[in-house]
Amino acid sequence: MENTLFPIPPAEEPQGPSGLGKPRVQRPNRGQLQWRAVDMESSLPGDHPARLIWDWVQQLDLSPWYAEIRAVEGQAGREAIDPAILMALWLFATLEGVGSARALDRLCREHDAYRWLCGGVSVNYHSLADFRVAHAEFLDQLLTQSVAALLADGLVSLQRVAQDGKRVRASAGSGSFRRRAKLEQYLQEAQQQVAALRQELEADPQATSKRQQAARQRAVQERQERVKKALTRMAELEAEKQKQAQKANQKDRNRELRASTSDADARTMKMADGGYRPAYNVQFATDTQSQVIAGVAVTNHGSDRGELGPMQDQIETRYGCRPKEALVDGGFVQLDDFEQVSQKHTTIYAPLPESRNPDRDPYQPQPGDSPSIAAWRQRMGTPQAKDIYKQRAATAECVNAIQHQRGLQSFLVRGLVKVKAVALWFALLHNLLRGHTLRLTAAQA
Repeated sequence: MENTLFPIPPAEEPQGPSGLGKPRVQRPNRGQLQWRAVDMESSLPGDHPARLIWDWVQQLDLSPWYAEIRAVEGQAGREAIDPAILMALWLFATLEGVGSARALDRLCREHDAYRWLCGGVSVNYHSLADFRVAHAEFLDQLLTQSVAALLADGLVSLQRVAQDGKRVRASAGSGSFRRRAKLEQYLQEAQQQVAALRQELEADPQATSKRQQAARQRAVQERQERVKKALTRMAELEAEKQKQAQKANQKDRNRELRASTSDADARTMKMADGGYRPAYNVQFATDTQSQVIAGVAVTNHGSDRGELGPMQDQIETRYGCRPKEALVDGGFVQLDDFEQVSQKHTTIYAPLPESRNPDRDPYQPQPGDSPSIAAWRQRMGTPQAKDIYKQRAATAECVNAIQHQRGLQSFLVRGLVKVKAVALWFALLHNLLRGHTLRLTAAQA
């Protein structure tokens, strides 16, 4: 018995509320084997969003994707994952705000809805990540087809379209931006590493394992490619800055230009909180009547100026018609762009820029205004135009807020092509849900 300073009374066993004895409780026994009957079909309710997404995917023509599969009947090779499964998984993951392929891979093993979509087919994050960004052109065609179907059913009119830009954080650190001299130094170092690695492998091929050799060589080559892309982007920035300097009759200063070694297409932009970070400018054009996204564009321009005309041309290319009215905020105001859009019979509703002369009426035509610009100024002074312009916030900004809640806050992929592919996933999911709601409302009417 241990010596203590004070006598310790014996521990009393817990008693029941009536003091009749020790309470009996059920304790976990995690070593016990269990046999469970799993029925995937009954694991989800009938109105679960995963079922809606799967039914929509089943109606699509995915023959271009099936044509790329090399495993065919009568020949050797492992069966490929059905593209319909991968598409449904990414649509549902977008709805749930899941943007990581590794996270989606884990959910496919742990979550009933994702397991139901897989239907017993095993997926991995490599296949998921590659599929998400490898079919941007086909996703763009699906967007056109989905909106065209709603147009044919009379659920979308495209008479009045609101457009807004959303700056989304890029997958590039602020410290990855370098000037030309530093980029050229990095490229030289990368080329030297490639040559040294090749010489080392030729001298002693058995020095390292094949997997390690491939990993080292791939890492060095990827770094070299990123630096090359950054230098190419630097040349584009220099040409753009020189062009702007010549227009403004100012001296060009190329030494201030920088490009990212992580994502050469990313550009530092002013964000909604007032800070400056690498980002992309995602443009959505929304039908005000149905809140259906009719056009998607992604640029690396920090301003929305000049983006109205290209979006109007995109809508005409997609559906063969131009919106009669376009609603944009003050950030889109560029007189040359507005002039071209107005000449193609589209009425513009946008706030007028603040006048430097407080005594001048901003709604009156100014010297040098074309008839279209003068008509735009006078139009925005009418109560009817102000009431129409109020619909912009209820459509374009509302759609942007919905995408923000679904996870369109930062990109995990790099490059304009891959970033646009991710933006198209958000647009497809949004139109899927809106189309389902519009058809239910029309059926109940």
